[in-house]
Amino acid sequence: MPEAILVLEDGRRFRGEAYGAIGETFGEAVFATAMTGYQETLTDPSYHRQVVVMTAPHVGNTGWNDEDDESSRIWVAGYVVRDPARLASNWRARRSLDDELKAQGIVGISGIDTRALTRHLRDKGAMRVGISSEGTDPEALLAKVLEQPSMAGANLVDDVTTDHPYVVPAEGEKLFTVAAVDLGIKAMTPQRMAQRGIEVHVLPASSTLDDIRATGADGVFFSNGPGDPAAAEHSVQLLQQVLTAGMPYFGICFGNQIFGRALGLGTYKLPFGHRGVNQPVMDLGTRKVEITSQNHGFAVDAPVGETLDTPYGTARVSHIGLNDHVVEGLELRKDGKLIAFSVQYHPEAAAGPHDAAYLFDRFVDLLKDN
Repeated sequence: MPEAILVLEDGRRFRGEAYGAIGETFGEAVFATAMTGYQETLTDPSYHRQVVVMTAPHVGNTGWNDEDDESSRIWVAGYVVRDPARLASNWRARRSLDDELKAQGIVGISGIDTRALTRHLRDKGAMRVGISSEGTDPEALLAKVLEQPSMAGANLVDDVTTDHPYVVPAEGEKLFTVAAVDLGIKAMTPQRMAQRGIEVHVLPASSTLDDIRATGADGVFFSNGPGDPAAAEHSVQLLQQVLTAGMPYFGICFGNQIFGRALGLGTYKLPFGHRGVNQPVMDLGTRKVEITSQNHGFAVDAPVGETLDTPYGTARVSHIGLNDHVVEGLELRKDGKLIAFSVQYHPEAAAGPHDAAYLFDRFVDLLKDN
C-alpha cells in the first residue's frame, strides 16, 4: 500500500499506510472505543467533519453489508485504524470495508500506533488533523491543518439534515404521530419509535412550528447531530416554541444539548468527548446504571441535584455519566407532571448496548399522559 501520514495541529505525526481512498483529508481528530459497529459509526451523521480513530486494533473483519447503514452515506472525514482485516468474514457482508471506503472517497490511514494516538488525544484534547496519501511532507500537511476551521462554533446541521419531509409508518396499530426534527438523525431512531406504534414524520431542520403542527403531531422529537449547539440558533428557537405550545418532547444527543439551551442553560466543548458503546450512566430517578452508546463532543452545563425554574416549568438533571459526572439527561415538569425529557446518549444504538431502549417506552408513556 502507498505510504500515508497523519499530522495533528500540535505537530505530532504518525506514518503508516493508505487505507481506503488515496488523497488528502482534514477534520477534528476523535477516538471511538467501540469494538463492534464500525458501519454504524461511519454512517452516523454526527461524525460529520471528524476523523475517527478506532481504539479497537482489528477493524473490518465483518466487512460491509447493505442493511446496517444509519444514513445514505459515510459521514466521517477520515478513518484511522491499526490493523485492517485482510478478509471480510460474515454471512451478510457484500464487500470489504476497504472497498466501501474507496467507493465513497473516504481517505484513511492504517498501520499506526492508535493506542499512542488515543492517549495523546485523551491528554491534549480533540484537535484538528490531516491525513494524506498523496504527499507525505509533514510540514506542508501541518500548514494545511492549521488553516482548517475549529469544531467550536461550527453550525453543521444544514449539511446533514434531510432536504424533504418523509414518513416512517407505525408497525402494527398506529397509536401516535411524532414530528422528528432531523438534525442528523440515524435511521434506527424512527424505527425504534415505529416498533412502538408511532408514525414518525421526519422533518428538515429548517422546519417551523407550523410545519410540525401540520403533521398532526402528538409529540416532538429532536435528533442527534454534528457541530456546536451554541451555533444552532434556529433549532433552539423552534424548541422553545414547541415547549411554549405545551407539546411533549423527547431529544437524543444533540437534541439534549438543544433542550438545555432552550431551557436557558449553557453548553461547552468537552476535552475529547465520549464516543463508544461502553459508557456508564446513572438514571438519577431510578438509581439504575445503564451501559450506553455515546457520540458527543459537547455537553450541557447544568447543576446536578438542583431544580431550575424555567418559563416552561421546572427542570432538573435526570442522568449523569459515572466516568466524569457529565450531564447525560434532562427532564422538564409542569405542576409535577413530566412534559419533556432528553438524554445525551443513544438508546437506539443498533450495534451498541440496549440497556436504554426503555426510553422509547417512556416517550410513549409521555404521549399517553399528555
